[in-house]
Amino acid sequence: MESKNGIVMVSAVRTPFSKFDSAMADIPSIDLGVMVMKEVIERVGIKPAEVDDISYGSCIPAEVALETDVPARQATLLAGFPAENISVSLDRACCSSLTCLRLGVRAIKAGEAEIVMAVGAENMPRTPHLAPGLRKGVRIGHIKLIDCLFELGYGAKGFNPVAKDAGEVAVEYGVTREMQDAWALGSQEKYAKAFAEGKFKIGEELMPVVIPQKKGDPIVIEKDESPRKTSMEALAKLKTIYGSPTVTAGNAPPISAGASAILIMTSKKAKEKGLKPLATVIAVAASATAPREIAVIPAYTIQKALKQAGLTLDDMKLIEINEAFAALPLVATKILANNDEKKWKELQAKTNVNGGAIAIGHPVGASAARLMMTLAYELNRRGGGYGVAAICGGLAQGEAVIIKV
Repeated sequence: MESKNGIVMVSAVRTPFSKFDSAMADIPSIDLGVMVMKEVIERVGIKPAEVDDISYGSCIPAEVALETDVPARQATLLAGFPAENISVSLDRACCSSLTCLRLGVRAIKAGEAEIVMAVGAENMPRTPHLAPGLRKGVRIGHIKLIDCLFELGYGAKGFNPVAKDAGEVAVEYGVTREMQDAWALGSQEKYAKAFAEGKFKIGEELMPVVIPQKKGDPIVIEKDESPRKTSMEALAKLKTIYGSPTVTAGNAPPISAGASAILIMTSKKAKEKGLKPLATVIAVAASATAPREIAVIPAYTIQKALKQAGLTLDDMKLIEINEAFAALPLVATKILANNDEKKWKELQAKTNVNGGAIAIGHPVGASAARLMMTLAYELNRRGGGYGVAAICGGLAQGEAVIIKV
């Protein structure tokens, strides 16, 4: 059943997602956040002072620390929001920007806000190396540098790299390396087809990133930079990473920069302002499980959201599951299908129909909101219906959202 509170998404936008060696690699994630925060309200004629609450997600703190933290507060001020604006920065790994949305939904339901923004921004290629101990000084000997992107740092506290956990759990569910490579190839091919059809274009999901130059014209980035042509033969030649039995650079997403923003409000407020909603928010759900079970958490979170909404998988016209690795949508849909092979194939066919993070990129703090807007825009193209988007976060956290167009 639909929410009685009538919470609707009226605007949603993201930057292109970069490749590792992009011109975007030098843009602070806070500045990427500023871009989408300005654009998402300008598109629908909302003034900064009208936004009651902003939640801002990112999950590579070492990159944010180059601007000494508090990215939400810095970004809101830099984007021209009033000093009285309420904002919060949060880190729930890759779930972060959907966690922001969930907090916004709560604020509206609690009567504390009418217009809320959920933001996610990340610049993974800009992540610095760390030199612990230098503040005390080093009398003699080598200086040790730590790469925060290597294994995403999980090994520092004794956790496995998420690629290792995802690959091992995939094998336990009968999802082979070849299946994962095939999904990765399909992601690239589906994205290429969708792009050729004009589905990822400026003015809908995307906005341009304009990078001024000291001399000459600015660099203008208007499309995702990571999609590429590949083949099963090329994918099969790649070595696995971080001790994973199945995960490779080919069936995992690239390291990216990018930002996303979603504007939600009460349906009453949208009507007052003459805004046509992109989608109605039906349910939001969060979950977590044993840290090793990252490959299964999207399925559990989708099940939780469906129960909350009083809906079934058969009600869902489309599904988005983040391709943190190809293993994720494959394992999740197999669980949701309850090991029914026919049902599994049916669910795969309506999951990530325009490709996913393996092609698009995965700037971790921004990806969850990207899933929701990709889902909403595609449901609009298909004449409406219900859809669900879900994402995993490091150490088996999950977020999901059900929308109706």
